[in-house]
Amino acid sequence: MAPGVLGTEAEQEMTLNMGPHHPSTHGVLRFVVSTDGEIIRRAYPDVGYLHRSLEKIAEHTTYAGYMPFTDRIDYCAAMFPNQMWAMACEKLMGVSVPPRAELLRVISCELNRISSHMIAVGCMAMDVGAITPFPWAIRERESVNDFIEELCGARLTHNYHRIGGVSFDLPKGWRDKILAWLDRFVPAMAEFDRLITLNDIYVRRCAGVAVITGEQAVDWGLVGPNLRASGVGWDLRKEDGYSAYPELDFEVVVGRGEHGVVGDCWDRFAVRCRECVESAKIVRQALERIEKWPEDEIQGELPRKMKPQGEAYARVESARGDLGCYLVGRGEETPYRARFRTGSFTAMGIVEAVSPGLFVADLVALIASLDVVAPEIDR
Repeated sequence: MAPGVLGTEAEQEMTLNMGPHHPSTHGVLRFVVSTDGEIIRRAYPDVGYLHRSLEKIAEHTTYAGYMPFTDRIDYCAAMFPNQMWAMACEKLMGVSVPPRAELLRVISCELNRISSHMIAVGCMAMDVGAITPFPWAIRERESVNDFIEELCGARLTHNYHRIGGVSFDLPKGWRDKILAWLDRFVPAMAEFDRLITLNDIYVRRCAGVAVITGEQAVDWGLVGPNLRASGVGWDLRKEDGYSAYPELDFEVVVGRGEHGVVGDCWDRFAVRCRECVESAKIVRQALERIEKWPEDEIQGELPRKMKPQGEAYARVESARGDLGCYLVGRGEETPYRARFRTGSFTAMGIVEAVSPGLFVADLVALIASLDVVAPEIDR
């Protein structure tokens, strides 16, 4: 066939829809992908399929009554939006939290971080073709879900935190169950590393793929494990020192480029695996410290009427990074305005910048390594 019969190079590009029902998009997300064969020329996210007006609903719900809605911001790690909302309300109303309640918040959130990271690393391995690690990771996630169900009665949307504290104290025997599980979980993570993290095939598949430098990560507003995997040691638990974290000893895990380049898909995977071990250390310390404080001191004193005036901003280090709430009160029972800042939304922006030149299969690895959840993007 004569040259030029099929048109110019630009005319030979294909436009593909990846999602919104593709299993590798981790929710109802759609990526419009322009490819030249297997090479991506452009991939940009088309979001909004899960928009539920969560911010608008806050304007028609009382401060305390809005807590169950925050679970829907991140259904993989619902304790974090619970705490974010509680902290924003506490700042606005001048409410203090008892030390025992702060430790319970830390314990519940760090268990939630482990369960969220387990589904993240399990799904990422499965997305790129490794089936076996997924049930291994889900086994640990289910153990955590069992513990959280004992604590608050729910496995997914917890509604556990309250303005001024938490809703329930430790169940009888719960502390010993957690400590026994931690003794098994840390060696299990070393076993998981041998199974997949350090697996030669998996390393070759992910190392050097979709590299995000530290400078790029900062410029695009990445947060959490995605930022730290690029070598930037920023963690709100250290930088802001909120809740009981200043009393606890743990390391901020950053990407080191051990098997590729700092900030590649493998680093984003490995950082989450190592963070699970750090979370286990935090939970153990918090469980040891909680015995110092009287039982059932889990709720601070609230104002008789929750009609605050002013504005406040609170943020927590969630499983997906900096999760913030800007809250405005105008002296009424309902907020005047609530605005959320989520890690998944900012992670979507960098996909278009990083994807050109990748294989279509590598886009799957990139999306999985960013660990985005659709409700955090759309709200």
